[in-house]
Amino acid sequence: MTTQYIKVVLAYSGGLDTSIILKWLQEQYRCEVVTFTADIGQGEEVEPARAKARAMGIREIFVEDLTEEFVRDFVYPMLHANTIYEGEYLLGTSIARPLIAKRLVEIARETGADAIAHGATGKGNDQVRFELGAYALNPEIKVIAPWRIWNLSSREKLMDYAEQHGIPIEAKRKGGSSPYSMDANLLHISYEGGELEDPWFEPDPTMWRWTVAPEQAPDQAETLELEFRKGDVIAINGEQMSPAGILRSLNTIGGRHGIGRADIVENRYVGMKSRGCYETPGGTILHKAHRAMESLTLDRELAHLKDELMPRYASLIYNGYWWSPERRALQTLIDETQGHVNGTVRLKLYKGNIAITGRRSETDSLFDVTIATFEEDAGAYNQKDAEGFIRLLALRLRIQGKRKG
Repeated sequence: MTTQYIKVVLAYSGGLDTSIILKWLQEQYRCEVVTFTADIGQGEEVEPARAKARAMGIREIFVEDLTEEFVRDFVYPMLHANTIYEGEYLLGTSIARPLIAKRLVEIARETGADAIAHGATGKGNDQVRFELGAYALNPEIKVIAPWRIWNLSSREKLMDYAEQHGIPIEAKRKGGSSPYSMDANLLHISYEGGELEDPWFEPDPTMWRWTVAPEQAPDQAETLELEFRKGDVIAINGEQMSPAGILRSLNTIGGRHGIGRADIVENRYVGMKSRGCYETPGGTILHKAHRAMESLTLDRELAHLKDELMPRYASLIYNGYWWSPERRALQTLIDETQGHVNGTVRLKLYKGNIAITGRRSETDSLFDVTIATFEEDAGAYNQKDAEGFIRLLALRLRIQGKRKG
């Protein structure tokens, strides 16, 4: 017997797939559907989703600009940890999902809905991220994942369903649309599927949307100065901006210099390997600059502790545990380290590369030139102290070296 729902909140992009899901929910459950469309900087107009939803009989429609909250409360805290998954992925898709899950649950509460629905497939990570987030924020929430239920298992079946139910088809059959499954927000754009399912296949140069090829980037390097306050960039070349404004500007600057392309085979949480290509120009610049700022202002052991914790923190985000108690606890520790990460980093962009050319902090630098200098240090550091230090460090090695066999 099919579970009955009175009202369902759908994460709705306005595209073909979620429009089909909208109609399918109405048909399958005879329920009222509330649509939620989030603008998180994907670079596409989201307002048309309102008109599409209204044309399909939807009365309660939420279209929201969440770009500032996304960068301020999710991207920046993640960057505090210098987060990278499996050595390469800056988690652009992963970090957007907890915000969407949060708003889905909030809207369900506001509208009196008894379930939420999403368009993630049963093979991917997003289903886990959406649902773990939703259950963490509302343990009683019901979740509908059509891709795990219906029999619309191919592109052709989706097209047939759309035609039968009068759903506008914006893409032609058999290759009329992009050959890739794409996800975009203010932090990145990703490409999966199609020819990329062959890990040996080199992506078509026309695939990339945000960045030029490094070899086609300007022959003149561009220098930037990024000002940090408590671990967050607040200004570019002296011009203060909001968090979303910072990331948007760095995306434009980095994109024209070919910064931030990645071609990765990653390990999905559900168990399979997946090949994806990513463009993260602004995020790549922020990551590089943040490490440079910390190199000047963080204590050695504190910095090393952060580096040890980072892979676990990255996995928590990738696997959908943003709202878990362990991620929150780690975040408290990580954010505590950022109080002294203040100052300015100078970097140079050139043909896909980022070179740090300077860093300074008037108030929080731990670099003491009187101690570090190769010149006369006026007694600031007694080099004779190193002899005893080394002998103590070597004690266990000398004892080990005396052992036979």
